[in-house]
Amino acid sequence: MQRTLIIFKPDCMEKRLMGKVLVRFEEEGFTVVGCKMMRLTAELLRQHYAHVAHYPFYPEIEKFMKSRSVIVMALEGDNVVQRVRDLLGPTDSRKAAKGTIRGDYGTDMMVNVVHASDSVENGNIEIARFFKEEEIFGN
Repeated sequence: MQRTLIIFKPDCMEKRLMGKVLVRFEEEGFTVVGCKMMRLTAELLRQHYAHVAHYPFYPEIEKFMKSRSVIVMALEGDNVVQRVRDLLGPTDSRKAAKGTIRGDYGTDMMVNVVHASDSVENGNIEIARFFKEEEIFGN
């Protein structure tokens, strides 16, 4: 079983889309093993986006991700990383097909409803970044 980190981004929360997106994950058979609402700090965001924090556009990402509370979730399932990414569609919502989550609800490259881990390794790292060990539950 793989695990992936999901962040219901500020646009998802503002548009009240979390339930619709969560239903898609549940219908795929994924199990929620961790879930909480939080305000993301500058420090946590710099860790999470370390791979792009040196670019001039990073402050815009940080401002957006801090703009309102988000829900972070750990999902578990067979091949969950790739299957979630397939459900989401490309990072750039403008290129995402209708029927994908980003194609149906996203706006652009940043305002794209949901973050999801891009690999099994990163899923484990990201879950550990956002959750304490005792906040993750098995069946």
